[in-house]
Amino acid sequence: MGPQQGRRSNGGAAARSKQEEEGGAKVVRYRECQRNHAASLGGHAVDGCREFMAAGADGTAAALACAACGCHRSFHRREVEQPAADCDCDCSSTTSGA
Repeated sequence: MGPQQGRRSNGGAAARSKQEEEGGAKVVRYRECQRNHAASLGGHAVDGCREFMAAGADGTAAALACAACGCHRSFHRREVEQPAADCDCDCSSTTSGA
């Protein structure tokens, strides 16, 4: 029996493991709502929702709706935060103009 045969496949766990192998877990946050409520009128108006808050528990359909504005999670700006250890640059150095 090979090493792959005894494992059960889980899409979420596999995706997490792949991200961890590539340099640590990435935190995804959904920020302000960008849904244009006046698009049908030819204008631009957003509702002012500042951050996505899930309306239900993880794994349910309600988890994809925002409790504050009622919009789907895809209308909110997606922000991926990477651990500081992934930075290839020397952030502590200072540059001088001379």
